[in-house]
Amino acid sequence: MKEKITGAEALMRSLEAEGVDVLFGYPGGAIMPTYDALYDHRETLHHILVRHEQGAAHAAQGYARVSGRVGVVLATSGPGAMNTLTGIADAMIDSTPMVVICGQVGTAMLGTDAFQEVDLITVTQPITKWAYQIRRAEDVAWAVSRAFYIARSGRPGPVVLDFAKNAQTGLVDFEPAQVDFIRSYRPVPVPTDENIQEAADLINQAERPLVLVGQGVELGDAREELRLFLERGGLPAGCTLLGLSALPSDHPLNMGMLGMHGNLGPNVMTNQCDLLIAVGMRFDDRVTGNLDTYARQAKVIHFDIDPSEINKNVQADVAVVGDCKQTLARVTRLMKEVRHEAWVESFAPYREQETEKVIEPAIHPTEGPLLMGEVVHSVSEATQHRAVLVTDVGQNQMFGCRYFKFTEGRSVITSGGCGTMGFGLPAAIGATFGSPDRTVCLFVGDGGLQMTIQELGTIMEQKAPVKIILMNNNFLGNVRQWQYMFFDKRYSFTPMLNPDYERICAAYDIPSRTVVKREELDEAIREMLATDGPYLLQCAVKEEDNVLPMTPPGANVDEMMLTING
Repeated sequence: MKEKITGAEALMRSLEAEGVDVLFGYPGGAIMPTYDALYDHRETLHHILVRHEQGAAHAAQGYARVSGRVGVVLATSGPGAMNTLTGIADAMIDSTPMVVICGQVGTAMLGTDAFQEVDLITVTQPITKWAYQIRRAEDVAWAVSRAFYIARSGRPGPVVLDFAKNAQTGLVDFEPAQVDFIRSYRPVPVPTDENIQEAADLINQAERPLVLVGQGVELGDAREELRLFLERGGLPAGCTLLGLSALPSDHPLNMGMLGMHGNLGPNVMTNQCDLLIAVGMRFDDRVTGNLDTYARQAKVIHFDIDPSEINKNVQADVAVVGDCKQTLARVTRLMKEVRHEAWVESFAPYREQETEKVIEPAIHPTEGPLLMGEVVHSVSEATQHRAVLVTDVGQNQMFGCRYFKFTEGRSVITSGGCGTMGFGLPAAIGATFGSPDRTVCLFVGDGGLQMTIQELGTIMEQKAPVKIILMNNNFLGNVRQWQYMFFDKRYSFTPMLNPDYERICAAYDIPSRTVVKREELDEAIREMLATDGPYLLQCAVKEEDNVLPMTPPGANVDEMMLTING
């Protein structure tokens, strides 16, 4: 005879069947039966009580991005559920596997404007892979298994389960479910032999090939396949913001970061190559610049698991639709061993020019206030480039991703497509649970930190060992830079009056230190890294520092400014 249990208990057992061990959440009325069931599963399901539901969603993202597992969020109905929406949308555009389980009023009250009732399914359908309302306890096991299958398979993304209160309290003869096939859902398309051969032929014929490496390589665990692909074909590569750690920073074929604030060489050469090979990236506008002039001279091969990305922004001559772990290997077997030495070497003058005019002054200044670039560079050096980089959004993000270096995969956690300020602090908390053996370094600005500063309470309670590097310039720095460049230096509501962050940290029992002088920086970084648990290092950086190079909005991808005046 099967055991009768509540729907809430069925959820707990279903989560355990999926291998979940960490959840991020915040209780409330409509999800209370679930939290009551969770009380008896505290040994197997480690619940992290955040201080705001948005923090739960971003923490689940950080956990998922660094671990490759599905992040899980628990929230109540109405405002609790709505507070997760920013994280859900962020996870959707950045392809992060996440299951968000929210309480809902009982089915008898649906549509009555009951207390804390919101039509969560209608709200979240545009920003999820799947959104489903569980109305019966009998549907819990199936819905949870299906949710995890959809979230983690194919191109990953968020799933929402709207859990009616009567479904939580109702009784069910529980039996675990295992969903691994959905008739209408084809998560991994199979490429044709013809497309594989066409891609190999174009690569073999190319004289000036350039590979654009996206996060799809990380999501597909295809870092080794990418390396073999590049080395066999002698293919230089640039990496997108989210794809930066898919290829070691010091690999000889790694030409640097693509995009508006990327490196000069790969951006300029995009409009000089004769073959553009995109792997697991979506041709975001911050990478392409003006589409009318983007790589018009080149043939295009697009590797992607999501057919909807093919020809969405850039027309592909050959589309290789499938899991890049398999497709890269198949194409590599058909490729000739080539070096393209002259072509690879042609990137060097651009690297030298950028190093002289931008990089060296940013990371090795000799006078003046601290610069963000030197702070990032110094922390990266002190961690032997092995740490996990988490950033918030703004100048701290661009400086962080430009000057932090990587030796391991799954090392970049940043909000790419949404550009969500406030992402960094909770995402870094999640990362410490997703990869507890690695050092997690968060670079954050004074604006972004204050958006989710309440999560210092989560750090205090969990003793999450986040190393917070606050780059304080008393400005909303990225907006200020645009105001400086494009709005006649009219700093409309971008100066920030900041609190005493050391006193705030003291209230949360988090060690902290402020660095103003350059000669104190390295010793302060050593102290931060040597401290067990969390630490906040506040760096008083130059107020009007600017991120360069920069492709102005609407400009061609190769029209990068190395100085603020052009």
